[in-house]
Amino acid sequence: QVQLVESGGGLVQPGGSLRLSCAASGFTLDFYTIGWFRQGPGKEREGVACISSGDRNTYYIDSVKGRFTISRDRANNTVYLEMRSLKPEDTAVYFCAASLSGPAMLVRTYDYWGQGTQVTVSS
Repeated sequence: QVQLVESGGGLVQPGGSLRLSCAASGFTLDFYTIGWFRQGPGKEREGVACISSGDRNTYYIDSVKGRFTISRDRANNTVYLEMRSLKPEDTAVYFCAASLSGPAMLVRTYDYWGQGTQVTVSS
């Protein structure tokens, strides 16, 4: 069974930090582009960050540049999203996804999706 499972979400105060994990089972992430997406209340799903299959390239939307970092731990078949200086507008369900296509943050190019983990930034 091919599966992606996100974890690490929760409630955090503005300015705080969280690290999200995306663990794969049933396949290896080594050859996949991995993206992190989020969907806030009443909003469409948007790409946040992605990392190419060889880890050579990473991409971030402007609103998270300098605050979020995507990384891959190949030994543990896991991808992380480190989030710092969190803002209320970061509140969303965060999803990880895997694609055999080149790096992009387009929902339609991703083949496998996790179930999502809730991140709430509030004082």
